Amino acid sequence: MATTGRIAVTAGADRLFPESWRRRDDVDPVGPLWRGAQIFRLVSFLYALGFQIAVNPDLMRPALAWMLFAVLTVVNAVLATGYLLGFGRRWWWVVVELTVFVAAMLSTSAVASESWIESNQTWPTTLWCANAVLSAALLAGAWTGAGAGAVIGLTNFFVKGQIFINVGRNATFLLLMLAGLAVGLSATRTRLTHRKLSAAVAAAAQARERERLARQVHDGVLQTLALIARRGREIGGPTGELAELAATGEQRLRRLIAENDVPAAQPGTRGERVDVAAALRALTAADVSVSTPATPVPLEPARAQEILAAVANILDNTRRHAGPGAVSFLLLEDLDGQLVLSVRDDGAGIAPGRLAQAAAEGRLGISGSIIGRIEALGGTVALESAPGAGTEWELTVPTEGAPR
Repeated sequence: MATTGRIAVTAGADRLFPESWRRRDDVDPVGPLWRGAQIFRLVSFLYALGFQIAVNPDLMRPALAWMLFAVLTVVNAVLATGYLLGFGRRWWWVVVELTVFVAAMLSTSAVASESWIESNQTWPTTLWCANAVLSAALLAGAWTGAGAGAVIGLTNFFVKGQIFINVGRNATFLLLMLAGLAVGLSATRTRLTHRKLSAAVAAAAQARERERLARQVHDGVLQTLALIARRGREIGGPTGELAELAATGEQRLRRLIAENDVPAAQPGTRGERVDVAAALRALTAADVSVSTPATPVPLEPARAQEILAAVANILDNTRRHAGPGAVSFLLLEDLDGQLVLSVRDDGAGIAPGRLAQAAAEGRLGISGSIIGRIEALGGTVALESAPGAGTEWELTVPTEGAPR
């Protein structure tokens, strides 16, 4: 409930600004923070105005103080306009703001006596000067914000002619640096989250479009090319060349559809992860059809390598033993905490007792290269086959865990 309340308050405050200003956030995800900083600028100005009215009679040169205050007010109005409309969100603009506030603080000695300075803050209050710290933090991050806070704090020490080591007596320096750090971290995290979200939205849209095109192509062009290739081989003679061209075109088109532009490495994890879905789609060929989730399926490199090696062995066995023209169909499902990979072919199938005979002859390719790999990952393997009915493997593998 508290979170909902904070969101509602932020949205309500943001509506204080015209819609045309809010639209500029299409290119700057930190736009709401910039607008919030200008609200702080207005509040700090009102505080500085009240402070100026209260202390002006005690100053050594009150008229000069009001003149400087008026100049600083105009400069702040220009700065706020630049930050709100976006054209001022540049490093040189922030440097100008920081320089103006430092110069204003240094002018305290020209309008006030030493005794007044010793017992008061600078005439442009440090709260008003903190706007330069917020601008630097929003533009360039935490360390730049902390550096700007240090500049304002050290200027305050210089004006007073002494450095306060006792934080309990004067915590301005520490508070300015902490404010720069906090706001800078928020701005950096906002930009990073925006980049990740934009990449995810683009990847999802790209995947949906690829799936739509794949369905249309599969229902038309691919089926036509496959029919031409099959019938051309059956007829033989001069049509055999046409069949090979059709088969080659089908294979190239399948590879083009299966291409994945989503990065395989997923940021935010310890080490790079491999997108198993993308790696499986790369296996698409004239005799291999692959279906995977549209979103990336990231796994640890070692685990992904073992799964892909097991699949490669299955496909190799199909090409060698399932008979000419056999086609393999791969289906990957990403379930809660585990992957289910089905590899089916329409070939000749495995004769009863053939696997036991191969094991007795010392050929342990299936048990070692396929079953052994998956079981070492903590997974299970199921095999169904019959003569003339093809072969179907079902590999179930946990997505996490140390190999056994």
